[in-house]
Amino acid sequence: MNRRHALKALAGLALCPLCSPSGFAAEGAHWSYEGGNGPAKWGDLDAANKACAVGLQQSPIDIEATTKSQSPMLKLTWGKSADTIVNNGHTIQLNFAEGSTLMLGDVKYKLLQVHFHRPSEHMIGGKNFPMEAHFVHRNDAGGLAVVGVLMAEGKPNPAFGKIVKTMPAAEGPAVKADASIDPLAMLPTRLSYFRYPGSLTTPPCSEVVEWLLLTTPIQVSAAEVAAFAKLYPMNARPVQKDNRRYVLRSA
Repeated sequence: MNRRHALKALAGLALCPLCSPSGFAAEGAHWSYEGGNGPAKWGDLDAANKACAVGLQQSPIDIEATTKSQSPMLKLTWGKSADTIVNNGHTIQLNFAEGSTLMLGDVKYKLLQVHFHRPSEHMIGGKNFPMEAHFVHRNDAGGLAVVGVLMAEGKPNPAFGKIVKTMPAAEGPAVKADASIDPLAMLPTRLSYFRYPGSLTTPPCSEVVEWLLLTTPIQVSAAEVAAFAKLYPMNARPVQKDNRRYVLRSA
């Protein structure tokens, strides 16, 4: 990586604390999902969080009207590359080693991590789902693409089950993850998606994300959801105004 790309990558990391393997967002003021440090106050907690209050392309959103488009297929080359797992005080995050990628058109993104929210942050026609997974990718220029997966209650999911069994119960440093976790097992068979320009859903709410929310939910068991909920009963930002953004729907 040349110096220019290195500087861009560092800038991207500053805009995305959760892109770091630790997943800690402790660099700025303490924030939470409720009370005086909750979502309505994020923009006031730190100057770096200004976008949380005044940004016009904030996420998540309630997806209602969409426009059908000839969007590129999602080409996911993900291996069993789980490296570490961390309870960062806001969610459970599974970090991946080098090697797993997303091709979106002619742009290549590297898979960094997946983390989880309860309930789902995005809504579909005003409906929440029990949980949502965010697979965070970054390209060499520092741009982010997040594949969102809605999670409905149903059959157990083998990959998510392994995460639930090994997730640290308390906030702390990252620990070694179960290397047998297959991230592809946390995807539906059909990879059609909604696409829109948006932001991180946590401070600093940087508007640097290409959102790719899969239209088909996966199933996870009620017991798996309940196990996550023991640690994080509610860690979802409310939906934001769409401000007339077009939401594209792939074929």
